[in-house]
Amino acid sequence: MNGTINGKPTVLILDDDPVHLKIYGWIVDRGNFRALTALARNGSADLPAGEAVDVVVLDYRLGASITAKDLLPPIRSAFPGAPVVILSELEWMPDELKGEATGFVRKGEPEELLNVLRHLTGQNGVL
Repeated sequence: MNGTINGKPTVLILDDDPVHLKIYGWIVDRGNFRALTALARNGSADLPAGEAVDVVVLDYRLGASITAKDLLPPIRSAFPGAPVVILSELEWMPDELKGEATGFVRKGEPEELLNVLRHLTGQNGVL
């Protein structure tokens, strides 16, 4: 970890929808975090090189046939030790990600996302 810049922990957000990246980037920025965004498409993502990341927020469904599980290996390789929070419309963490991801937040619950991020970065968030 230690992607903190100017007192703001760095959160990498990955999604296949550019509009969602803007929305969640704004939410994370307004929550006193530094948001980095990466568009995921065709089973891969352009991960930011040379960046230290404190937490990764990863959309679960990344197109018709790709899920977060498919992107976990390159994310873990690029950002070892960074907790991964799954963001989804589903009601609960998908079974394939249990034990793989650190947290789960439903889309449309920005305060819950910020609480999880605060908790994972030691900013006294509530889980």
